[in-house]
Amino acid sequence: MACDIRLAEEDDAEAISRVIVAALRQSNASDYSPAVIDRVAGNFSPAAVLNLLGSRTVFVAVDGAVVLGTASLDGTVVRTVFVSPSAQKQGIGLQLMMAIERRAKANGIAKLTVPSSVTAQGFYARLGFTVQRDSYYGEERTIVMERALLP
Repeated sequence: MACDIRLAEEDDAEAISRVIVAALRQSNASDYSPAVIDRVAGNFSPAAVLNLLGSRTVFVAVDGAVVLGTASLDGTVVRTVFVSPSAQKQGIGLQLMMAIERRAKANGIAKLTVPSSVTAQGFYARLGFTVQRDSYYGEERTIVMERALLP
C-alpha cells in the first residue's frame, strides 16, 4: 500500500493511540491474555503518546490525513511498531522500519534492538533480527531481538 512516512506531530497523538490500541486488541489478542492487553493498552492513551513524542523519534505512516501506523526509535531501541489492523500485511510496517533504520544510521547507530511481542516476532525475523533472549513482565512475554546495521 502506498503511504507517506513522516515524523509524528503533536496533533497525531490521538490517532496514534487509536492505531496502537486497535492493533493490541485485535492482532495481539490471540497471543496475550485480556489482562495483559488491557495493561499494555493503558500505556498508550493519547496523553501518554503525547509524552512519548517528546522523548523518542516517532514516525507515522499516513494515507492523506489518516494515520495507518507508527514506529519509534528510542536511542538504539525500536519501540511501538504498530499498524492499524485494517492496513496490516500491506508493507506499511516495512516502510516504517526502513525509516527507523535510515534515522538510526544517520545517528551513527550500528545495532538496533527491539523488544518484540510474540505476535510480531516473525515480522522482525523476516527483517533480519535474531532472538537474543526472552523477557517477562508477569505473564507478558517479550522477545528481545537484535540486528546489526550495515553501513
